[in-house]
Amino acid sequence: MPFRLGLAAIVLSFASSPALAHLDPAEHGSFAAGFSHPLFGTDHVLAMIAVGLWAALLGGRAVWMLPTAFVSAMVAGFFLSLAGMPLPYVEPFILLSVVVLGVVVALALRLPLGLCAALVAAFGICHGHAHGGEIGTAGEIAYAGGFVLATALLHAAGLLIGHGANIAAHNNPGWASRIIRALGVATASGGIYLAVG
Repeated sequence: MPFRLGLAAIVLSFASSPALAHLDPAEHGSFAAGFSHPLFGTDHVLAMIAVGLWAALLGGRAVWMLPTAFVSAMVAGFFLSLAGMPLPYVEPFILLSVVVLGVVVALALRLPLGLCAALVAAFGICHGHAHGGEIGTAGEIAYAGGFVLATALLHAAGLLIGHGANIAAHNNPGWASRIIRALGVATASGGIYLAVG
């Protein structure tokens, strides 16, 4: 069941229309505009859920360390963007983050925890820079609060899917890893689709 729910979430994320990508801060408020930014971008959704999936696979301190590294770096990237500091190839790196994070989940890659955190942080900077580049007329703090909360929820979704897979496969622990790894394959495939589509 968790596998089907996770797969359905990924498939439905492809159905989101680019026209719905961002709410107007003047109409909906800065917080809502920031909150919607990651949720209506398929690339953001896939990458952020993958961080949670990878953290669930690694277990232990990774459960909080990977999401924290991503969110902290994302906030730093946001403020770099607001300060006018250019970051080349932000969008290609965001797409790359979807593919790479999908691959590390698919391979159930176990690197030293610091290296895992550094990898997700590098991608987090790019995601945050993109949020800053599309802030429009929104207030910085409320907008940042919105996208930080949305990102944390997407990380939590990945962790919950991983936890659900562990519960569903209680009598056969190998199945939990297979379910999560299959979602990694779907994520990486989604990233490739977005890159060439």
